[in-house]
Amino acid sequence: MPDSGRPLAPPGTAAEASVSVADVLAAQARLRRFLPPTPLHYAERFGTWLKLENLQRTGSYKVRGALNAMLAALERGDERPVICASAGNHAQGVAWAAYRLGVQAITVMPHGAPATKIAGVQHWGATVRQHGASYDEAYAFARELAEQNGYRFLSAFDDPDVIAGQGTLGIEIAPHAPDVVIVPIGGGGLASGVALALKSQGVRVIGAQVEGVDSMARAIKGDTREIEPVPTLADGVKVKIPGFITRRLCTSLLDDVVIVREAELRETLVRLALEEHVIAEGAGALALAAGRRVAGKRKCAVVSGGNIDAAVLSTLLSEVRPSPPRKPRRRNAERLRSRAVLPALRTATPEPTPMPVTAVEETLW
Repeated sequence: MPDSGRPLAPPGTAAEASVSVADVLAAQARLRRFLPPTPLHYAERFGTWLKLENLQRTGSYKVRGALNAMLAALERGDERPVICASAGNHAQGVAWAAYRLGVQAITVMPHGAPATKIAGVQHWGATVRQHGASYDEAYAFARELAEQNGYRFLSAFDDPDVIAGQGTLGIEIAPHAPDVVIVPIGGGGLASGVALALKSQGVRVIGAQVEGVDSMARAIKGDTREIEPVPTLADGVKVKIPGFITRRLCTSLLDDVVIVREAELRETLVRLALEEHVIAEGAGALALAAGRRVAGKRKCAVVSGGNIDAAVLSTLLSEVRPSPPRKPRRRNAERLRSRAVLPALRTATPEPTPMPVTAVEETLW
């Protein structure tokens, strides 16, 4: 099920607020007390660096945006309870942030949401209201509750504070000097924030979407029709309509959007688990799958989350047989170095002087 919120209002309204690099830097100052940087891991068989947000609090980058939005609201004196609609990662991020800040949180989740994610939300003390058979029904109910009770509705992506919080991920990547960063796209909050943080550094930012679940790629080209997403392993990026703020930012900042086939995504997730020992959910493996079609000397793919259902992972590991990776090619520079250095070492190193037999005997004894 999609882990994202609908756009809040049509273009031209107050919802289309601006977000800048300064907002991302302010978010970093807020979050550093709560969220330590996640590590980078070099996946040698893929030739790509991985930003491991599957090791983030609650197992997903979503907590960055949720926490920043709540902290910013408290700074403005807004202490209202927070409500969101989600079937997974955003709900857990909101619940964890609310627990740390002492804010009341309500998450509306549809019937059929993964039991492990419902338990994760409840673990942090948030109220779970299950409503409807789909995310759309849960979303409509959450908005109704917000209006009736004066709650603050917190979108998963179409909110300036949420976008700025997600952008802190890009700030953590910047010191490693990548030339291209690949990010998964659902509603566009992560892609917008990372692009804001990195474009001024001269870094190319590439979005990744699944075939048939490509609302942002179509919106960038001017096609804003609401099309039902096809079933996909990357349920965290199943969004019918991307955000209005995020659409504007992605259109102006992204260098490209790569569309990945479902079979590629499944194989990449299994290879990531077996070869790199990294557990990712479907959306978490999406950027790495797209990275195979992206050229770059220092590529970095964002593993956006690791909250995969155990039964789904077990099925994938038993059914998907990834093709063996290519054998590594020895670089020309390494060959030249070996040809130049090894002969020099042979000539520079004198032959060892044989020990007398008596000395050898004494050494043995």
